[in-house]
Amino acid sequence: MYATHHHNGGTIEGLEYDNPENRSTSSTVSISDFFESANISFRYTIDTAFQKDSRFITPEDRMELAEKVATSDCEYFLITHGTLTMSETAKFLGRLGLDKTIVLVGALILGTQKNTDAPFNLGYALGLLNFGKRSICGNER
Repeated sequence: MYATHHHNGGTIEGLEYDNPENRSTSSTVSISDFFESANISFRYTIDTAFQKDSRFITPEDRMELAEKVATSDCEYFLITHGTLTMSETAKFLGRLGLDKTIVLVGALILGTQKNTDAPFNLGYALGLLNFGKRSICGNER
């Protein structure tokens, strides 16, 4: 299997802010470090569509993400996303009828916190991706 991971910010990557003017320009959590420590056995690439708290994702951002997925030769996509608007992005991508396996994943607890659910959710999402399931996953506590 060969997969592409698009990271878009959100709680899972430690990005959370109330005002776009106060936003951080970079993630404080390294998804690639998680992939390395999890000993992922399939080939993957990591790409960025945008780095935002999901409250500030625009229709243009969703279109940019969709274009990256649609034009890629890759069939499997893991997309990290803030949980507040993840369902909107999932609906948007679903309406496009892309013939790709896409798993969106987020975290309810900031990825920088000691008790974050991010590693569990990423592991679960990778399992879903490996089995070719289309889904949204999260660890609801």
